[in-house]
Amino acid sequence: MDSNSRLPIGLFDSGMGGLTVFKALAKRLPGEDLLYLGDTARLPYGTKGRDTIIRYTLSAAQKLVDMGVKMLVIACNTATAAALPALREHFAPLPVLGVVEPGSQAAAEASRNGRILVLATEATINGGAYQQAITRIRPDAVVLTRACNLFVSLAEEGWMNGPLVEGIIRRYLEGLFDAPDNKTANDAALLPDTLVLGCTHYPLLQDALRQVVGPDVHIVDSAATTAEFVARELNTLHLLHPDRATADSDATGKHLGQSHFLTTDHVARFIRTGGLFLGRKMTESEVTLVDL
Repeated sequence: MDSNSRLPIGLFDSGMGGLTVFKALAKRLPGEDLLYLGDTARLPYGTKGRDTIIRYTLSAAQKLVDMGVKMLVIACNTATAAALPALREHFAPLPVLGVVEPGSQAAAEASRNGRILVLATEATINGGAYQQAITRIRPDAVVLTRACNLFVSLAEEGWMNGPLVEGIIRRYLEGLFDAPDNKTANDAALLPDTLVLGCTHYPLLQDALRQVVGPDVHIVDSAATTAEFVARELNTLHLLHPDRATADSDATGKHLGQSHFLTTDHVARFIRTGGLFLGRKMTESEVTLVDL
């Protein structure tokens, strides 16, 4: 058993979106301690340049490493796409996982016709991480992309459904799911049958997205898939918490490990918005303001 196995898993995001990964991890690995950092002072990352994203991500990850973690999970698609290789090199041999590979794997397996639409921030789309990962897993795939930067702001404000949100979604997706009124089976086969939520903020808009794209499109949320990847990696590296490795969230319904949250700006806002992502009330004692 590795001596670091009792350390927490460190998770990082540019803001609140990574809490969707946090929630999935707490459910999948209820015995693990979790330490989350949201760099809310410098949100959003998705409209910034690659060098800036790498610099921000390295400083945030360093904070978690300095506090003591056994694994880094980059719970941000933009940071994963831009900075994952740099993080792995800088913090080796500490295991570092991102969210792009799990989401790509799930999409490649789910799609029936191989036409996959990735919704993400501008930086994630321009970096090509999803396009490369999906086609590496499934060479016959046709990957369509659309940058939806306003989705982050909607999620951070807690605006998750309703006519306004659906209207914004329809504007972003304009032309992607359109087909002639007299479409044939061949026409339908050219439309995306799988949609990847390529930003960890986007799952909060999933119900509104479903209203827009209809019931037949498979929506991939990489949070649950990432949690499976993390569990598998911890088990392989013998890093599961030795006293709680067999904890079962289905039996208890609770996260048995300790959780703490770090934010770089406005604790009260983090508590309010974080509660929306986690589906529970947060308290001031759970959140610490930090400076990077």
